[in-house]
Amino acid sequence: MKTKITSTKLTPNKPTEAEVNFYLKEWTKKENYVLQEKSLKKLFTQTYPNNAEMDDVLIKVCVLNDFYSTNIYNPFIVAEKIVRLNIDKRLRQGDAELIKEIGMIKMANGNTWNFYSFATKYCSHHEPEEYIIYDKFVYKMLMNFKKYDKFHKFIGKDLKDYARFAEIMVAFRKFYSLEKYSNKEIDMYLWMAGKHYFK
Repeated sequence: MKTKITSTKLTPNKPTEAEVNFYLKEWTKKENYVLQEKSLKKLFTQTYPNNAEMDDVLIKVCVLNDFYSTNIYNPFIVAEKIVRLNIDKRLRQGDAELIKEIGMIKMANGNTWNFYSFATKYCSHHEPEEYIIYDKFVYKMLMNFKKYDKFHKFIGKDLKDYARFAEIMVAFRKFYSLEKYSNKEIDMYLWMAGKHYFK
C-alpha cells in the first residue's frame, strides 16, 4: 500500500524501509530544509570546522539557534563555554560526555539551563555519523513505538541521557531492520513523520 500524508491518522505507521524512504523523499521536496542543511554543513564542516576561536564558534551557535529555534537566549555564554571545553579532538572521537558538558550552561543570573537538544545538534553538525540529534518529535516518535511495539525497555527521561538515547536509537534501528540508514537519515525520517503526526 502506498504511503500518503493525511491528517486523519492518529498514530504513526510502523517504521519500515518504505516509510523511511517516503519521509526522506518528502524532506527533499522542502527547498528551505534542503538549503538550510546545506548551509549548516558548509558552515560546520568547511568554513568553521574547528572550535578554538570565539568568533568561529559564536557564528555557529547563532545560526544553529536561529535555524532550529533552540531557545539559546545568550549565545555568547554558550559559545564561550564551547571554546573553553576544547572539544575538537573529542568531537572526532564521538565522546558522548560532550553533550552534557556543552548542554549544561550557567547563565549570568546564576541559573543553570540544560540545552540538551542544542548540544546534540551542535555535535551532530560537526560529526553526523558520531552523534544523533534529539528533539521533541524524535522523543514523541520513540515513545509512541515503545508503547505499541515495546522495541526496547526505557522510560521517557532516558532519552535525555545521551548515552542511553544512543543505545535506544541502536535498538530502534535493529528492531525495525533500519541499519542501512545513516544517523542523519533516521533523524530526518523521525522529524518529518513526528512533525506530521504530533505537531
